[in-house]
Amino acid sequence: MKVESKEPLFRISKRGAMARGKAWGIRLIAVALSLVVCAFIIFAIVKMNPLKVYGAMFEGAFSTSKRTWVTIRDTMMLLCIAVGLAPAFKMKFWNIGAEGQILMGGIAAAACMIYIGNKLPLVPMLLVMAICSLIAGGIWGLIPGLFKAKWNTNETLFTLMMNYIAIQITSFFVAKWENPFGSNTVGIINARNQAGWFPSLFGQAYALNVIIVMLLAVGMYLYLNYSKQGYEIAVVGESENTARYAAIDVKKVIVRTMGISGALCGIAGFIAVAGASHTISTSTAGGRGFTAIIVCWLAKFNSFVMVLIAALLVFFEKGAIEIASRYNLNDYVSNMITGIILFFILGSEFFINYKVKIRGSKEETK
Repeated sequence: MKVESKEPLFRISKRGAMARGKAWGIRLIAVALSLVVCAFIIFAIVKMNPLKVYGAMFEGAFSTSKRTWVTIRDTMMLLCIAVGLAPAFKMKFWNIGAEGQILMGGIAAAACMIYIGNKLPLVPMLLVMAICSLIAGGIWGLIPGLFKAKWNTNETLFTLMMNYIAIQITSFFVAKWENPFGSNTVGIINARNQAGWFPSLFGQAYALNVIIVMLLAVGMYLYLNYSKQGYEIAVVGESENTARYAAIDVKKVIVRTMGISGALCGIAGFIAVAGASHTISTSTAGGRGFTAIIVCWLAKFNSFVMVLIAALLVFFEKGAIEIASRYNLNDYVSNMITGIILFFILGSEFFINYKVKIRGSKEETK
């Protein structure tokens, strides 16, 4: 008995390189479609004009100078973490431990503020804090890098478990430094003399945050695209066998790259403590270590594109908070809107990388 094979309705095939303009066009279409879907959901839930809700989102992020600078501050924080993850992810080392690396950098910065805050002038103090945070985050990144290089451990699980260890270490120091006693919080460190706080530049409290992170972003772009080590990272990420054939020391590249990745995430912890909250807690990272993975991946490790994506995600976050408070919606609704938009943005990458052919289409019959 002859069995006829039925042609599938859809065929999925890998695309070649797509023009950059066309790829961004697909992403913009995805954002527009997500806003349309969210508009229907908003109307179905609260029976309100979606345009007013979207206007409220914009006001939540940019309606006042203070809100604008808070949005910029949070964008820079997210961007700094994404820049730190970029070399590891380009090497195909799945560093899920940014949260822990941020916390370790934050602990180092807070310790400097508490123990030597009154003993050094501001500029040397900030330099010491930055170096200590860089070392602390770098060590937290080096540990999984060393285990991967020597024993080929699973970096996803290893770095994820390191987050939980860092959270417990942070809890220990919060209890040790709690102020006032019994509050289980550190409180604002050096509130009177502001020792170790970022100074205002050009009349803006968060200007130094922008300068530091943008310098790191430019430096990372140059490092990954125009340095020998950046070339080695790219080769190892494509194929470790090819890298060995090209006489690249793969183990050395893995350890070095994870040290750099952890160090930059540690700097993010320094910025969070010295340039934003001026305290340390288990929520200092605030989940941004995971959100930064989306930023890094969507930007294809291009630190300039990361600026746009980080700004977009922070805008959605601030907007979601605003509509939740203004229209008396709970956090679940606002988070749902943000999730739908992220789903469409991530889904657009599928259509950028793959072609979908329908059975019987002209392209299929050629």
